[in-house]
Amino acid sequence: MQTLDIDHPEMPDLQFVLLVAALCTSGLPQCNVPEALRASLFDRCWTLIHECPPPTKVEERVLDLRAWTEVTLDAMLETIRSVLGSSGIRTLTWEHSLGETIRTSAPDSRSAIEQLRLLYPPPTDVAGRGLDID
Repeated sequence: MQTLDIDHPEMPDLQFVLLVAALCTSGLPQCNVPEALRASLFDRCWTLIHECPPPTKVEERVLDLRAWTEVTLDAMLETIRSVLGSSGIRTLTWEHSLGETIRTSAPDSRSAIEQLRLLYPPPTDVAGRGLDID
């Protein structure tokens, strides 16, 4: 079981916000934050950076904070802490099996690696032989 203290997460603020947002949209069944609260928390963070309503498709529910300022990040931190705190949650807990993720992404990873090999083949000498790079 993994845990995260919302008041003292021991990680940079941006990483904390992104991790909490990911947990809110993960659908993990073993998380101490009820699904309705997760959705509400994500939606509140979404409205801090968008004028449109939050997306309904799970794969689109991602916070992209690259273009935002420290003030936006601070607002998200405060939102996360106040929403969870008012629900009596001071520590997030969740269970996540890493093996499942690795198995489902491996075929896609192999495909991407093969595409990179086609785009960037190993260097060759003038005669077309592969070079030994030591």
